[in-house]
Amino acid sequence: MQRALLCGYYGKGNGGDEALLATLLQMLGDRYQPLVLSGNPQATEKLHQVESSDRNSALSIIKSLKRSELFIWGGGSLMQDSTSLRNPIYYGGLMGLAQKMGLKTVAWAQGIGPLDQPLSQWIARKTLQNCDRVSVRDDYSAQQLKNWGIKSQVAPDPVWALNSKPLPHLWDLPAPRIAVTWRSHRQLTPSRLDLLIQALKSFQKATDAYILIVPFQPSQDQAIAQQIHNALPQKSEIIRESDPRLLKGIFRGVDMAIAMRLHGLIMAAAEGCRCWAISYDPKVSYLMQELGMPGWELADLPEDPNLICQAWLEHYLNGEPLSNDSLLSLSDRAGLHQQILQNI
Repeated sequence: MQRALLCGYYGKGNGGDEALLATLLQMLGDRYQPLVLSGNPQATEKLHQVESSDRNSALSIIKSLKRSELFIWGGGSLMQDSTSLRNPIYYGGLMGLAQKMGLKTVAWAQGIGPLDQPLSQWIARKTLQNCDRVSVRDDYSAQQLKNWGIKSQVAPDPVWALNSKPLPHLWDLPAPRIAVTWRSHRQLTPSRLDLLIQALKSFQKATDAYILIVPFQPSQDQAIAQQIHNALPQKSEIIRESDPRLLKGIFRGVDMAIAMRLHGLIMAAAEGCRCWAISYDPKVSYLMQELGMPGWELADLPEDPNLICQAWLEHYLNGEPLSNDSLLSLSDRAGLHQQILQNI
């Protein structure tokens, strides 16, 4: 059996990226033997039951490439420089090295950009032009590649198709339940966070809901999660879950999700939950536009907590989750990412 080397933001404690890895392994099936480059190989092996290697060790990377026939790069927003120029240099460098070593290469379920630096744009264009297959998760990314003369398969984010598992004891918690998945960001200033927490307190009082606070990446989200919990000590609970299937399963028993995290919104919507988005990144804004999902750009957050609360209440009382037909369509179309793996 041929070996596939999987490269992404894996082993970093980010629930969204671990969900992408779980979906990739689910779609890869038993055609290839997977080997995962990870920031924490032991944790990856334990969580996903798959062989893993250190992504931070040049020697380990070279050995892994030599042992592999296929290099899969994805998914998610790997090729972007909004957080750091190191991202396109690292991921583009690995893809280029795999291509020079003769591996078949796949850019899988990518979200391209933002790419503000000329060097980032050059790296992205050069490495993607030489891929055997490319799939992207939104029309903006597909258009960017088309502008570069690169063919791609566009399909919804693969996590729409991830098999979820019910979270044990979830149904023992008080109902109704509201999930909150917020994250730290430079635009989420202390004053804006305070506005959101004030609005959440009013929203909780009006609905008598139990607030499930779900930090998708505890290293970044835990402090905010604790601040929310401190404001609602008897009416909330922090749920930390590393298994992405159980993480998605949380939303089976939730009436509404108020989320910043992209995959928090996708998981919630996929499990039939009403969603309210707070966008800090174009990828969240694209999802809002595609699905007609209500929400705000973080920079345009209302300055009155009562207005925020009223908007949430209106959606809680009168909003609708995605229809079963829409969910089935999204899941089926997300399966197109699997086809490019089967056609290598």
